[in-house]
Amino acid sequence: MSRDDQLLVFSTSLRPLAQRGELRRYRKGTLLIQEGDQGDTLYLIASGRLRAFSAADNGKEITYGTYGPGEYLGEMSLDGGPRSASVETLEASECVVVTQRTLLAHIADHPEFALELLAKVIRRARAATLSARQLALNDVYGRLRVLLEELAGPPDAQGVRVIGERLTHQQMSQHLGCSREMVSRVMKDLERGGFVDTRDKAMCLLKALPSRW
Repeated sequence: MSRDDQLLVFSTSLRPLAQRGELRRYRKGTLLIQEGDQGDTLYLIASGRLRAFSAADNGKEITYGTYGPGEYLGEMSLDGGPRSASVETLEASECVVVTQRTLLAHIADHPEFALELLAKVIRRARAATLSARQLALNDVYGRLRVLLEELAGPPDAQGVRVIGERLTHQQMSQHLGCSREMVSRVMKDLERGGFVDTRDKAMCLLKALPSRW
């Protein structure tokens, strides 16, 4: 596949910026961004999946989100401040790496892109606020219900919703800010209640999850 073909994954507004960057390949588990470091690099995802997270000194982690082809990460530190989260590859990935200097040159040529970048920062700030609110106000089941419903696709003819992204209980716990054991207990209860099942190696929501558990 040619470089131009690989860049087709990006939107028409993002593709011109991707054409200015350097396409790099990374192995699974590569740490692209370290929280707290200074950085001025934007990562545009051409293939694979990336995870944004924070880790405490005791090893406990919380996942802010996972991102796939066509998305980008790293914009939160383009003001020259420290990185607000770490980013690693969840699988072998290809990213277009864009420096701050390249981005500024692109904005000079395409000033409308600055508004798109600002909108992206605002959306992610809102998502972070929502996550903090859920952690503060919802119990573990409430947060898990929100996560499963966000990941599930539209219902089929039988009302079953398939969750395309395969998450282990450990990965769920990192999203929710709780222990893996707690997630396992709640998931087992949901399976016994006929709300959740695994079909063809994919998790499925068989019916609407109750508002409380």
